[in-house]
Amino acid sequence: MSSRLNPYLSFDGDARQAMEHYREVFGGSLRLTTYGEFGRRDAPDADKVMHALLETAGGFVLMGADAPPGMPYNPGNNFSVSVSGDDEGELRGYWEKLSAGGSVSVALERQMWGDVFGMCTDRFGIPWMVNISRPLTDGPR
Repeated sequence: MSSRLNPYLSFDGDARQAMEHYREVFGGSLRLTTYGEFGRRDAPDADKVMHALLETAGGFVLMGADAPPGMPYNPGNNFSVSVSGDDEGELRGYWEKLSAGGSVSVALERQMWGDVFGMCTDRFGIPWMVNISRPLTDGPR
């Protein structure tokens, strides 16, 4: 998969409804994953959306999630720009340049879903998410 650049939206508990609405607006295929699916089954936020991906036939890609537990939700600042793909060298290069002179909120490292992921805010105040997909040859996720 080549690298993709797309918006990533944060919601305050209504990500499922918002992403379903955007699917109605733009069409396409919507995949949702909840916090409960990743070990938080008994937590009050188990049914909240950890990750949503809407892909349309026209090439639109929109991602979103409910704000993670313990992270503030700030209307008006509830977006990031996501760069994702499986070219580790390319994406690590982007990460190094985007995080230089900025601040890192999540180190670029392997996460519970199996991918390498990090979050930073660049020196201009723009929030970025970088996700390096684990190659399918690495075995089951």
